[in-house]
Amino acid sequence: QVQLVESGGGLVQPGGSLRLSCAASGSIASIYAMGWYRQTPGKQRELVAAITSGGSTNYADSVKGRFTISRDLAKNTVYLQMNSLKPDDTAVYYCNMFVVAPATRGPSSYWGQGTQVTVSS
Repeated sequence: QVQLVESGGGLVQPGGSLRLSCAASGSIASIYAMGWYRQTPGKQRELVAAITSGGSTNYADSVKGRFTISRDLAKNTVYLQMNSLKPDDTAVYYCNMFVVAPATRGPSSYWGQGTQVTVSS
């Protein structure tokens, strides 16, 4: 079993910054990909940023140039540095990882519990 624990959300003023963290623990042989998604009430969960096992990154157009995804493979942790935050960035942010457990054939998808980010003056 794998658990993802997020931290770093909160209330910030427009133009401010936050850094989200998501650490995986449990039966982990390797991690294929890591990503951050966000969701607001009444809307579908959307991809914010992702990073592959090879280090390639992908961002939603709405966050390009403002958000940066990074990882620490030794700690099984993914980060999301969010700068120049806007009220439209307000959402619950979820981390996602595709994890390969020992003695299994392929990756399984796991989600964090979500962390609230509120951008407001």
